Amino acid sequence: MTAQQSEQRTGGSAAGPRTLAEDLRGRPDEALTTLLRSRPDLLNPVPGDLTQLAARLSSRASALRALERLDRFTLQVAEALAAAPDGSPPAVVRGLLTGPARVKPHPGATALTPAERTAVTEAVPPALATLRDRALLWGPDNGPRLVIAAREALAPTAANPGRTGLGPTLAEATVGMSPARLQQLLASAGLPPTADPVTAIAALTALLTDRKRCAALLADAPEPSLRLLDRLVWGPPTGTVPDATRAVTAEDARSPVEWLIARGLLLPSSPGSVVLPRELALHLRGGRTHRTVEPAPPAVLAQPAVRDPQAVDSAAAGQAHTAVRIIEEVLDLWGLQSPGTLRAGGVGVRDLKRTAQAIDSTEQTTAFWLELAYGAGLLAPDGEADERWAPTPAFDGWLQQSVAGRWAALAASWLAGTRVAALTGTPDGKGKTRAALGTELDRTLAPSVRRAALSALAGLPPGSTAGADGLLPALRWHRPLRGGPATAEGRDLRDDLTDWTLHEAELLGVTGRGALSSQARALLDGRDPAPVLAPLLPQPLDHVILQPDLTAIAPGPLLTPLAQALALCADIESKGGATVYRFSAESVRRALDAGRSAADLHAFLEQHSRTPVPQPLSYLVDDVARRHGVLRVGAASSYLRCDDPALLAEVLADRRSVDLRLRLLAPTVLASQAAPETLLATLRTMGYAPAAESADGDTLITRPGSHRTPPRTAPAPVPDGLPTPDDALLGAAVKAIRAGDRAATAVRRETVTGPAATLQQSGPARVDTRQLPRTAAADTLAALQTAVLLGERMWIGYINAEGLASQRVIDPVKVEGGFVTAFDHQSDALKTFALHRITGVAELDASA
Repeated sequence: MTAQQSEQRTGGSAAGPRTLAEDLRGRPDEALTTLLRSRPDLLNPVPGDLTQLAARLSSRASALRALERLDRFTLQVAEALAAAPDGSPPAVVRGLLTGPARVKPHPGATALTPAERTAVTEAVPPALATLRDRALLWGPDNGPRLVIAAREALAPTAANPGRTGLGPTLAEATVGMSPARLQQLLASAGLPPTADPVTAIAALTALLTDRKRCAALLADAPEPSLRLLDRLVWGPPTGTVPDATRAVTAEDARSPVEWLIARGLLLPSSPGSVVLPRELALHLRGGRTHRTVEPAPPAVLAQPAVRDPQAVDSAAAGQAHTAVRIIEEVLDLWGLQSPGTLRAGGVGVRDLKRTAQAIDSTEQTTAFWLELAYGAGLLAPDGEADERWAPTPAFDGWLQQSVAGRWAALAASWLAGTRVAALTGTPDGKGKTRAALGTELDRTLAPSVRRAALSALAGLPPGSTAGADGLLPALRWHRPLRGGPATAEGRDLRDDLTDWTLHEAELLGVTGRGALSSQARALLDGRDPAPVLAPLLPQPLDHVILQPDLTAIAPGPLLTPLAQALALCADIESKGGATVYRFSAESVRRALDAGRSAADLHAFLEQHSRTPVPQPLSYLVDDVARRHGVLRVGAASSYLRCDDPALLAEVLADRRSVDLRLRLLAPTVLASQAAPETLLATLRTMGYAPAAESADGDTLITRPGSHRTPPRTAPAPVPDGLPTPDDALLGAAVKAIRAGDRAATAVRRETVTGPAATLQQSGPARVDTRQLPRTAAADTLAALQTAVLLGERMWIGYINAEGLASQRVIDPVKVEGGFVTAFDHQSDALKTFALHRITGVAELDASA
């Protein structure tokens, strides 16, 4: 292989690569793998060769996505590169970040100590390496270049000064300025005339970049002019001036602004505004592009109070148990009284208020519990024509798990979910209020902010607490461009998400008393938090304490079957450390309607009470049971049957029964024009305990039916870009790109016209990647047969069955029956190609 051929194959020379594609060809496979892992959007679809990969890297959308994932210092390095001339060495970048050591910094900039200057100097090479790994930077180490899209996004302009606050260079600001005006600026600045505009701009630029000469020019400036420059130095670099394009000379200047315009220290950016040239701004700043340089993330500002770690875990475990109980209570309620779905999605304000009152909570907190259940797949719309929200079958399976296991499922879905319950009740872009469980509550930034905030807390000593103000500086440093849209108050979405994360973490039991719990640390580490949480939870009880005032006290959490059975025959009166249940005639009748007998209730109470069953409670059960079912309601429209004629006469005479329109059919039968359900409800409000019966006269057991949806999967989080590809996909992609690039850039001979011509042709020629090789069918067949005989490598164009064209490098093994069997270097496998799908062939150079 000759030196010329070697240079063509590597795509570069001793002076460094000339294009981004050549730079990529010189990188090892490990570097390409790192690039594709950090920028997965490049693989959709897999590029055909490195030229296509370079084109995608240069697209604005891909470059902006890559910039969003840089930390603050790496972004500052990229901004310094964008502010410097293209191809500036790393020493220039370091100088723009720290400023010259002997130059006094501007009062508005943070002065750097020698140790801080050293830290910045040491942090620049890793930042440059990160930019190069992500292909935002290419070229030789002593002259790196930003890709065009990144430079266009970061380079300061008059309209978009960016994070540096700088303006355009003098050369950019004087584009379109007349030669005569440029000569006036030279004369006013005390410079000799030049022969053309190019040398005039170069002379003015040299004046502003020479610290001594520029300082001498500013020394003669009036004090108001210097104050004006000081207002523009840190940005924005533009100011409003009437008729900014007028030609003002040093002799004509009458105001501080005109003094600056006459000497080119302010240049017109539009007919009504002027801009401060970048070179002068850097001179005034002391050579620095940024006010503050942060080579390392700021420390999390912990609050003075430090909690006892055991107390933290205990408080978090208690709240975790409460969270599980509330989710169970809410879903039980919605199983019995399923609210309807709004036309635009979600639930109405009335249903949200009703649920909040039922669990004794605020509407905003209730929305969080609903979103938590929805995100875990325990709640969903049923999909019917009259769509309603109800628990899913997964809720029944969830109830069978331990409390710790149930909490782990809730916490994991919350941490990874993109639903933001705190947006409930806020106006959307059209001014409409967002509904709970609505379709507009997803925010792709939520999972990363939650994990980042909790990871920052995990980095503190156990028991330490920190508020959002202490966490946000570190979060902003790691992803400065990922804050989301800003509000009128200057806060962005990340600020709000951090506040909401800390509040929701406390509600869920991820934190306790503001500090991160042990189970949350396990969750962040990817371990199962249930074994960590289980020993901290109170053990479920199998008993209650019955009181003479018809109440039962549960001194702690009850076993789920016991809690469900007790809720059937008693009503919850209060909650807290202990739950108080109230027995009443209505609650006992509810249990009897569900099929329980008086004997069943007595046995249940005796089995689960630590104290003897109080006599008032026994009397209540017996009294309700004695009256239960004495009156029987059936369908006539409806009828009322009783073996006691006196009792029927009492009902008929009662004024409250007028709306039922009762009439006596027989001494023991009353007929009514009301429906059986209405008749049952009215009699119960009148103090009776009727029972429904079937057409055969059997008692109907009525129990509340809990509605369930068909099987539903949990809502998938809205992806924040493409997922990170696995190693297998990355390896295959790099292999395919390399093979395609070899086919596109291989040195080959001229296109063959037959076997004899193939053997005689010589002289390398570069493949034209814009078109496939084209040869006649007979020439293609002859060339492939010759390649089989001589063991030569061929370059072919191929169109597959789907009509997709590709270029391939193959080693033909056999040609027969209209097919070519060959080793395909792109797939690194033996394949069969149909001859009629081969557009043409070319023989590769023997040294390729």
